[in-house]
Amino acid sequence: MSGGPLTTLIRVLVLDFDGLVVDTEAPIFEIWRAIFASHGQRLRLDDWQHALGTHGGFDPAAQLARLTGQALDVEALERSAREQHWRDCRALPLLPGVTCLLDDARRLGLGLAVATSSPRDWVTTWLQHHGIQERFDAVCAREDVACVKPAPDLFLLAAERLRVTPGECLVFEDSPNGICAAHAAGMHCVAVPSAVTRPLALPACELVLGSLAERTLVEILAQLAPAPAAQSCPPAARPPCGSEVIDRERRIAPSRECQR
Repeated sequence: MSGGPLTTLIRVLVLDFDGLVVDTEAPIFEIWRAIFASHGQRLRLDDWQHALGTHGGFDPAAQLARLTGQALDVEALERSAREQHWRDCRALPLLPGVTCLLDDARRLGLGLAVATSSPRDWVTTWLQHHGIQERFDAVCAREDVACVKPAPDLFLLAAERLRVTPGECLVFEDSPNGICAAHAAGMHCVAVPSAVTRPLALPACELVLGSLAERTLVEILAQLAPAPAAQSCPPAARPPCGSEVIDRERRIAPSRECQR
């Protein structure tokens, strides 16, 4: 494809998992809302959002204990919520457009990676369940890095494993923490808010979609060329662990036409 001197051909798509590939975020939020309600309390999305796309950003059991002023069996609460979450997710389908996006990426010769703050066994279980694990060239999970999102480590690891530069990666994310991580890694980012993250204010992105089924990959790539100037997250949302935001003065070239 042709383009200006700063044009960078996208070679890899990096996908978040929870809320992007499968909407596992809605069930766990509802599970904890029910637990809070059973103790006469209300779990607010303003608090829960800090748990989205990261690990350790919000402790619902500890919050419930503070609100009730009671000595709760935190371990039992967490175990119950975790077990119900596994049960509830068994019936969840892939989100609309996921399969087509994977098909389009392979048709265009692009690499594919998952980069998630969740544990590896959680992600690989569901990728296998839906028969798509073999379609990814790399799965980067919580255990693989020192710092999860909003730090850039997971995305940088995905680029390293697929032997591309950050500017050759296009990230698909649904959460503010994930978007901040993509920006910090120096990658282009498309936001696809989930049912839980849709009401939240998202950091600025090159493109926001209501669903992955909204446009073909070729249409997405075409709209992202040229990319706008780099966006940064608010200071409070910047990556931890001393990570610095990488300069992103790059552009995306649209990929070749997809035969659907």
